[in-house]
Amino acid sequence: LGEIRSGEFAREWIGEDEFAVLSLAGPAPGADILRSALELPLRIAGFDIHPTLSIGAVQALGGEEAPEAAELLRRAEIAVESAKSGGRGGAAAYGRSLESDGLSRLALEGDLRGAIGRGELTPFYQPIVRLSTGALSGFEALVRWRHPRRGLLMPDQFLPLCEEMGLMSELGAMMMHEAAAQLATWRTNHRASGELTVAVNLSTGEIDRPDLVSDVTEILKRTGLPPGALKLEVTEGDVMRDPDGAAVILRALRKAGAALALDDFGTGFSSLSYLTRLPFDTLKIDRYFVRTMATNEGSAKIVSSVVKLGQDLSLEVVAEGVENAGMARQLLSLGCDYGQGFGYAPALSPQEAEVYLNECYVDGAAPVKARG
Repeated sequence: LGEIRSGEFAREWIGEDEFAVLSLAGPAPGADILRSALELPLRIAGFDIHPTLSIGAVQALGGEEAPEAAELLRRAEIAVESAKSGGRGGAAAYGRSLESDGLSRLALEGDLRGAIGRGELTPFYQPIVRLSTGALSGFEALVRWRHPRRGLLMPDQFLPLCEEMGLMSELGAMMMHEAAAQLATWRTNHRASGELTVAVNLSTGEIDRPDLVSDVTEILKRTGLPPGALKLEVTEGDVMRDPDGAAVILRALRKAGAALALDDFGTGFSSLSYLTRLPFDTLKIDRYFVRTMATNEGSAKIVSSVVKLGQDLSLEVVAEGVENAGMARQLLSLGCDYGQGFGYAPALSPQEAEVYLNECYVDGAAPVKARG
């Protein structure tokens, strides 16, 4: 016990939202005692908060087989990560079968520290196409991780870990800086691409970043991009967390020269009245509704309603998840303005996007046609 309290490894393995308990009663009774004590409702600011506890248990054997305290904590960390993967409030006991997954996650966490500074996390660019003409309108910047050993990693393989580690604001700032600089280069080097835009997602909670507005102002000044060239995409969830506070920030971003898009529209439960109060330029239809509109009447009605709502509010509408020419034709028949998805192209590396531009897929040139 003294070794666990005083050792340097304790500070390394036990996080700020974690604690270690030695139980002589065994893991099952110990877990029941902890739950009864720590999952009681808490009354905060007039609301009942119900905490949950994820438990990872490891058995400490006696005699010569007893592992050192540091090894016990390492095994417990692997077990608690396994418990979390099954949902909030889970429990798991350490076993050899957990080693590969647990070590993989811990190794990934170690690799992620400093990965942004090393330039391993980088924007890829998915084309956004004007449906009526097939002309390239711009790109959405989507993050990828060029891992030195594992190759190219997709966002779902590391973004949840970024969020847990508190790296989302740093990641969001990097994406804005790099995407804006890349767009400025393209607009300079390609005479016909002067109307191109680039959209960047504001990560969860980034709208509350104190220096967000000043950062956007500095980016636009440094790159020389005109108002509206840099588009910032915000989810309904982030807006509805504090609609009045979000309105203040969004108006300041608009005044600084950024265009604004409400991302994944239709997936949340926001009040439509806020659309008239918030300075959005664009609605983006979630890919699920687009992909299922041909076979699901409800999805088709939602897509049609969102397009009509955008028209009534003088907002541009972008449909995500366009996978083939049939989807593009159906969206165009509904009056949708833009489409993006694998039917046109996946997210492209900067070099691949450069080739895409060199093929003259810009306004006034050869149209981009959805495949299939």
